[in-house]
Amino acid sequence: MRTLEGLPDGSGLRVAIIASRFDKANVVDALIEGAVSTALECGVADESLDLVRVPGAFELPAAARRLAASGRYHALACVGAVIRGETSHFDYVAGEAARGIADASSEFGLPVTFGVITAENDDQARARAGADRNMGRDAMLAAVEMAMLWARLAEEGEGSD
Repeated sequence: MRTLEGLPDGSGLRVAIIASRFDKANVVDALIEGAVSTALECGVADESLDLVRVPGAFELPAAARRLAASGRYHALACVGAVIRGETSHFDYVAGEAARGIADASSEFGLPVTFGVITAENDDQARARAGADRNMGRDAMLAAVEMAMLWARLAEEGEGSD
């Protein structure tokens, strides 16, 4: 049996982090830090790493589509936080962010990862942005590994139309 997978080696990759600014729980900066440190640990050069800020999680997919369409990036990591409130706003924003990010990846054939915390409260959000578990780190690691998998599949002629 042959196993194909990407390795966490980002050398030669150009990657962007797309991060929401709206942050009721003050966790997005920690997600960005996790994504940046992971990219650098994986060998992505500092000059090959971009940070794009958008107003909120709802705007992440639009930015992901625009960056994916540019052809400049090997992968995108989206980070943000949506915390449940007293209205159904949470359901719309979280659902549309997830769907839109997945659609951008599918439409452009580019790894676009989901590092958006969806939590019931601020404490849950902070727990997913801490040193032990950081969804920004997870999203970047997945982005790098998927970009390397895409490269390997292309080399082997797998997955082409």
